[in-house]
Amino acid sequence: MERREFISGATAAAALMQSKRLQAEQSAQGGSSQINPALNSNQSAARIPRVSTPGTMKGEMLYRELGATGEHVSLIGLGGSHLGKPKVEEDEAIRLIHEGLDRGINFLDNSWDYNEGRSEERVGKALSQGGYRQKAFVMTKLDGRTKEVATNQINDSLRRLKVDHIDLLQHHEVIRFDDPDRIFAEGGAMEAVVEAKQAGKVRFIGFTGHKDPRIHLYMLEVAQKHGFHFDTVQMPVNIMDAHFRSFSQMVMPEAVAQKIGVLGMKSFGDGIILKSGAVQPMDCLHYSLNLPISVLITGIDSKMLLDQAFAAVKSFKPMDEAGVASLIGKTEQVAMNGKYELFKTTSHFDTTARHPDWLGSNTPAVQKLEPELPG
Repeated sequence: MERREFISGATAAAALMQSKRLQAEQSAQGGSSQINPALNSNQSAARIPRVSTPGTMKGEMLYRELGATGEHVSLIGLGGSHLGKPKVEEDEAIRLIHEGLDRGINFLDNSWDYNEGRSEERVGKALSQGGYRQKAFVMTKLDGRTKEVATNQINDSLRRLKVDHIDLLQHHEVIRFDDPDRIFAEGGAMEAVVEAKQAGKVRFIGFTGHKDPRIHLYMLEVAQKHGFHFDTVQMPVNIMDAHFRSFSQMVMPEAVAQKIGVLGMKSFGDGIILKSGAVQPMDCLHYSLNLPISVLITGIDSKMLLDQAFAAVKSFKPMDEAGVASLIGKTEQVAMNGKYELFKTTSHFDTTARHPDWLGSNTPAVQKLEPELPG
């Protein structure tokens, strides 16, 4: 057995054992979707899955398995949203992408809706130069909930990214309880995604969301009812999550048990978590890396932030339960009501709420039962 396989297998086994223990505890308390009363940091730390080994170091970067896909991906993923922001010059964005890929980052995040398509276009330009496509595992997301809208968005993304296939395509912003039903309905977006996969345009399929862990659990439940297994799930993984609507406590164990690759995001909450003054950047990054995630997607729009991400990987050492409790204890008093996790408590980060047209209309079956109301 190769060292890479041994390390990855050991980490997965440890995480799975912990997942089963947590599931047993949740079952005894009335089910995995139960919202527990406020827990202190020691109690929360006991419920948060963690890795026993950091992953496989190659050069400057750690790599972990992506769920059950057989792919090995960089522990840091380059966030696509920041790369397309107006304040970042296109040449600088392309330079950051190239440097990240050259130094060992292979996971590129993106979405059809980021910066009116500018993020995908910049990544496409970067990948079309110097053989960089071969170094990259390309992920993007779609917002459409109908087959027609989703198909159009997939084709847009392929064109902008200048690729003949997308390595991972995810249903974006599953933040409403009706999203899973719409996606899996007859004529829904999943039909478009599955057809794209059958046509060789997509390799793996996942979903994302940032609002409430119960919605994630419902998405997994609906998928199971339709006989579908997601390859990945993306969710907030940050140092405050332990204390409020915790994805790490509620969704992570289920994802590990189903061998779904977990993509972490919002480790800084778009910088808002740091505004609490309770923690430093390395606290945030090391906490997230300590969970059984495959990738931590982080916004990088400068050389300084790129170097910071690599520094976090180099200095990361798995923490035990006491170490996790000590770290999340720093945020216990300020995190209880979600004040600094605006993506959970407000519509500030809900781009599809501001652009419902991106989702498409209700399915024909729904409209036949009840036509959409005007206005």
